[in-house]
Amino acid sequence: MRVTLVGGGVIALLTAVECALGGHRVTVVDQGPIPYRRATSFDQHRIIRALHPADPPATAAGLRSHHRWLELEELLAARFYERVGALTVLPPAEADAGTLLLTGAGGHARSLTAGALADRYPHLRLGDALGAVLEDEAGVLLADRVLAACVAWLRWQPGVDLIEYCPAVAVDGDRARVRLADGRVLDADGVLVAVGPWSRSLLPERVAKSLTLHRQSLLYCRVPKAQAEAWAATPAVPALGTRHGAWLIPPVAGTALKLSSAAVCRDADDLTDHATPEERRQQLAAEFGDLLPGFSPAWVRDSRDCYYLSYAETGGPLVVALGGTGHAYAACGGTSFKFAPLIARTLADRILGRAPEATGLTALDTAPLDATP
Repeated sequence: MRVTLVGGGVIALLTAVECALGGHRVTVVDQGPIPYRRATSFDQHRIIRALHPADPPATAAGLRSHHRWLELEELLAARFYERVGALTVLPPAEADAGTLLLTGAGGHARSLTAGALADRYPHLRLGDALGAVLEDEAGVLLADRVLAACVAWLRWQPGVDLIEYCPAVAVDGDRARVRLADGRVLDADGVLVAVGPWSRSLLPERVAKSLTLHRQSLLYCRVPKAQAEAWAATPAVPALGTRHGAWLIPPVAGTALKLSSAAVCRDADDLTDHATPEERRQQLAAEFGDLLPGFSPAWVRDSRDCYYLSYAETGGPLVVALGGTGHAYAACGGTSFKFAPLIARTLADRILGRAPEATGLTALDTAPLDATP
């Protein structure tokens, strides 16, 4: 089959890999370079973890995704998964339940008491009434290296074409046809639109109206030399147990310490700049001043705002049928990277007309919207 993929981020590129592995002819097109540096998925690092408290299907999917990332490292001949573990801070009873959930799904995890947390991670100031789940089959994905490895592999595959700096301006799902800004028309047997926060401009109006654009602020920090050894032994922390939803990614493989919080995620009307407003920098600095002993704004070396879409009805991802063999991964819900190998395989199955494997991710197993006129 001939497959056209619109997008230069992790979902489009991994779907391209899946299609190319099946021997299909693949064209990837994007508005900028491939990979696209302004894509939501282009960053220093992302967390991969299996535990999703009180959600057995997502936890099982997280474990499958962990193993698929290991397979992709071998396939793409690249190192991008730092298996430093993940620490989810929870009230003690919830931590025990989380450990049972993860081990019951076949993972490796243990509960930590407040005392054990204080002994292991003195550079984190966590609540005395909190425990945590420490999981082993988890860690940090070096996001920009993932994208670069996908592109390097795709460039060597026969029948793969990468079209850069040429935006798609219209998609006809029934005909599997994509029209580009320079007037070219790409005809294929299957089409996927996966352009992240730019999706709304290529989707039918009623679908676009169901999507909410979010803007998230991030701080990138350099830890003091005196704490370097402690931070080198720190897992990814997807939840620090705060009411504001703070999280962090430790400095691994030469990356910065990344800090953020759900408190600085807000709705946006449109894609504008990526500069972090000063009040958001100050808000994050104040929040982490309470969580990291010795933290000060002097730690901050850079900041960035990123955008993502979510399906307004669920707050999560959304797959849309565009008619015929056309599909769109219209919204990521902000959590796509860790599940990207499973998402890509499911999308490839849809495009190629194969029966999709169950992912455990509801929005992928059942396409909730059909954009066919």
